[in-house]
Amino acid sequence: MIAVKLRKWAFVLHRYIGLVVGLVLIIIGLTGSVLVFQREIDAFVISQRFGQVVVPENRTLVPVELVLRQVKEKFKDQLKTSVRAIAIPMEPSKPYIATVQLKDTSLTQVYVNPYLGEIMGSRDRETSWIGITLDLHRKFLAGKTGEAIAGFVALFLFILCITGIGLWKGWRNLGQGFKIAWTANPMRLNLDVHHVSGIVTVVFLTAIAFTGFCWSFSDQTKPIIYAATFTPEPAKLVSKPIAKQPALSLTTLLEKADAVFPNAKTTLISFPQKSNDTVRVFKKQAQESGERGNTRIWLDQYSGKVLQIQDGSNLSRAEMVFSSFAPMHYGTFWGIPTRILYIVVGLSPLVLLITGANMFKIRKFGKAQKQEVRDLAAVQNKEESQIHF
Repeated sequence: MIAVKLRKWAFVLHRYIGLVVGLVLIIIGLTGSVLVFQREIDAFVISQRFGQVVVPENRTLVPVELVLRQVKEKFKDQLKTSVRAIAIPMEPSKPYIATVQLKDTSLTQVYVNPYLGEIMGSRDRETSWIGITLDLHRKFLAGKTGEAIAGFVALFLFILCITGIGLWKGWRNLGQGFKIAWTANPMRLNLDVHHVSGIVTVVFLTAIAFTGFCWSFSDQTKPIIYAATFTPEPAKLVSKPIAKQPALSLTTLLEKADAVFPNAKTTLISFPQKSNDTVRVFKKQAQESGERGNTRIWLDQYSGKVLQIQDGSNLSRAEMVFSSFAPMHYGTFWGIPTRILYIVVGLSPLVLLITGANMFKIRKFGKAQKQEVRDLAAVQNKEESQIHF
């Protein structure tokens, strides 16, 4: 009896949550399918707009400090704050990418030839195709409010996944749970497509929902993850200004970072925006997966002291959880096969909404039709009884 009631409530939750947030999930799903291959698409767009990087025979990159000087000089009258970050090319034909905050725009990306040190061009990140797509995916183009809405939608998707698993018809007959009767009547076919497409993608949709929710409400979920994994939450790191002494040069800071992980490749540098901010150096060790690795070094910008490290080959429990979010959300954990699979997963909300709406329509229409037949029968019976009387 309890199981029947639980199934009934699960069915009601599943139906109405799906109908309410279905259209929003379609937007998230379709944009997510595009973002699975965002790096490849964006690299093509950049090469078409700013030209290809010609790789010389020696393949010697210009120093990052030269790139930093070039960007600062180019935008010296437009910079709102310092250069935010510089991404190191991960392939020979890719440029340096410097991210800067300008006075009249949000974030601007500057592309620098890695062998010549020349600025190839720049673009406003927010108005680029990838900026708009990401904003639509994560915030519905509505800032903090949109981000909160996306977080709640992710929570509703998680509930849809859990209730969908409970309602799956395969629990009664495993073989039937994965079978689509293509030659059956439209009602049965619609039901089969809904059940099978839902159960095939449910594990991935659950992972996407969980990671999306955690990202949208990171201030609230991070402490919970630290507590749940029994990992001490790191203290806030600050640089300590030294009287009459400027910040150390980037070359010096990178030397100190290289001393910590001498065999790791530097992949990105995040620069301080305030006088007490730290410098973060991102590195990738040979045994690490992921494009830019998970090794991090926090440095005092004045003394060069190493304040904290994150060893990508020996992550804490909480760090392992956080580092798994992007691969789980975008399907990069098994390379190209799972990325292609995630394109299909991104399309599944569209299929599930259409089939779910059809089921609701059929069920509602069927009830109305049955009621109409009962009412007609009652009238006929009343008329017959009056005639006999």
